[in-house]
Amino acid sequence: MTLMPVRLDQRVWFPDPAQADADGLVAVGGDFSPERLLAAYRAGIFPWSVKPITWWSPDPRGVLELAEFHIPQSLAKFLRKDVYEVTVNRAFREVMSACAAPDPKRGGTWITAEFIAAYTRLHELGHAHSVECWQDSQLVGGIYGVTVGGLFAGESMFHRADNASKVVLCRLVEQLRAQGYALFDIQMVTAATKPFGARTIPRAEYLQRLGRAVQLKCIFGT
Repeated sequence: MTLMPVRLDQRVWFPDPAQADADGLVAVGGDFSPERLLAAYRAGIFPWSVKPITWWSPDPRGVLELAEFHIPQSLAKFLRKDVYEVTVNRAFREVMSACAAPDPKRGGTWITAEFIAAYTRLHELGHAHSVECWQDSQLVGGIYGVTVGGLFAGESMFHRADNASKVVLCRLVEQLRAQGYALFDIQMVTAATKPFGARTIPRAEYLQRLGRAVQLKCIFGT
């Protein structure tokens, strides 16, 4: 039997992710208010389109295991050279805009102006963060995501110079480890994350780990 996605109304709530269809679609509608977005991440759900707004919880789920994060040898050598300056939360909106820029390798983007406005608001409230990579004062790479307790939900990353996105990913993992984060959600495993040890886990396992992670009191960037 095909499950129909729930249609959300003005109330801030989400159905059980187990009600998702075969592709992981949980619900349609609602809005991008900070309260709804945070409720979604706490429930293991994330948005992926605007017209209409769609909410997803795929099975299986992609994660980067912080304790098992693997840095390829060639990249480790590059990191020791300190080619780039790396910062935290210096240019959140610019990182999102760069992630949204057209890329011939990946085609279109789901990061619309509505996403940028909503997540910038989350950033202003302390719930969304970026790590930036700079060369000669120019932004050449970055990654951004959402934090809830000990969860970091990675959303997207970009690069304009060799290894720039890899550098920010490595520095982000260093940060998450140092601050006691328990779960690095990447939604899906990609060619960019697989070399670092990214893997998929069943949604049920993800939700169990998420429930523990969001109870932690981690503060990003301290």
